[in-house]
Amino acid sequence: MSKGYYAGCDVGSTTTKAVILNSQGIIADSIVPSKTDPEDSANAALDEAIQKVNGLDRIQDLNYLVGTGYGRTQIPFANKNISELSCHAIGAYSCDPKIKSVVDIGGQDLKAISINEDGSLCDFVMNDKCAAGTGKFFEAMSRVFGVELCDFSSLSLEAKKSIPITSQCSVFAESEVLSLIAKKTPPREIALGIQESVANRCHVLLRRIGIREKVAITGGCAKNAGLVAALTKMIKLDIVQLSIDPQLIGAFGAAIFAQRDSKAS
Repeated sequence: MSKGYYAGCDVGSTTTKAVILNSQGIIADSIVPSKTDPEDSANAALDEAIQKVNGLDRIQDLNYLVGTGYGRTQIPFANKNISELSCHAIGAYSCDPKIKSVVDIGGQDLKAISINEDGSLCDFVMNDKCAAGTGKFFEAMSRVFGVELCDFSSLSLEAKKSIPITSQCSVFAESEVLSLIAKKTPPREIALGIQESVANRCHVLLRRIGIREKVAITGGCAKNAGLVAALTKMIKLDIVQLSIDPQLIGAFGAAIFAQRDSKAS
């Protein structure tokens, strides 16, 4: 077994992420599409990250591994599994200890997280009953517009006004957007309405736990510039730009727990 290599693996519904730490910090990471089997997803992400580290050849060479995400209980080779809520809390805190509120937008759910002074989870609320406001929703919207997801995320930044999207269901929202496009409504104005609709969902959850400075967004949707701009305007607070890829925060937090638990054992 190699000395001093700690890993976190976040098996999500859409992507699986891995982060490897040593005493100097992050030395490797990976983001891969999730497979049907969470164990296969974890293997793929960890294998890709391990290939980037000299002296590491296989998962068994890791000093300690913590699994997180919806598939965390199905990683049989993990030493431990920890809720993604706690992992996102400690991951965001480790990037900036002043962060006290986190919005985590995953492929299929949306969470607001409050963080204690020591980086532990204080409180949380979730919206996981509908795909609206999640990564899957944004993927569907980009397909409706016929553009890549990265292009859709910046489309709303060009809008002077927004067209409100009133539907609370992702299926009905898609139909509403298709109807607006058919009426020749400017795409950028529809896009802004979509971003504001999701930002409002985030705002509602943040208010339920109590918005505390600083605020960060984690998950792949944190890369959506239009959403960040819309939420910033809505909560009247700047969104913290994290020091690492926000999509890796859950895996990063899991790796931090791996490092801590290995030293405590």
